[in-house]
Amino acid sequence: MRQFRTSTNQSISRPASAEMYKDFDATQLYCSRCKKAVPIRKRLLLILPEGEKYEYLCQHCSESVGSKIDRKIKPVSLVV
Repeated sequence: MRQFRTSTNQSISRPASAEMYKDFDATQLYCSRCKKAVPIRKRLLLILPEGEKYEYLCQHCSESVGSKIDRKIKPVSLVV
């Protein structure tokens, strides 16, 4: 029987699991007016100090089906 050597060095770099699942965007959400999961549109609602707030809207009836605050750390720049 032939013995195969397995390499312990993996040349494929993989991101850390925490970074890999850091940010998700919804593609479908449940709409209470349409009574089913529907494709959504993402709309910037507010720019807050802690991040940007987005609203998810149903593509069929424009009902609000959810919201999300994107907390990306950005450098603060002041204009004087």
